[in-house]
Amino acid sequence: MSDLKADTKRIRECSRALQRIYHSFTDRANPAEDFSAAELGNKRVVDAFDEFASNWKIHRKDLAEQIKTLGTITWEAAKSYDTVDSELAAALRRQDAKAKQGKGTK
Repeated sequence: MSDLKADTKRIRECSRALQRIYHSFTDRANPAEDFSAAELGNKRVVDAFDEFASNWKIHRKDLAEQIKTLGTITWEAAKSYDTVDSELAAALRRQDAKAKQGKGTK
């Protein structure tokens, strides 16, 4: 039997990072938004970003929802690992207490 170890703190950090990515995806569609051609150096760069933004909008919503779902899954996984670990530890402590009282392993 192998030992299962889950770093629930790291899993939660992953979930929070995914939520930040989700908000970044949904807050701003065009990375060049609010920048002028002078700031970006060239009108062609602005046009390229505009084209990118148009294509990005098509796929962004679906991708953002997938990221949000993955964030929720990782958060729930961490909760589940903690719950199982806590319940297993409690069951083992109960069993140990019964064994010390001479009640066997039933």
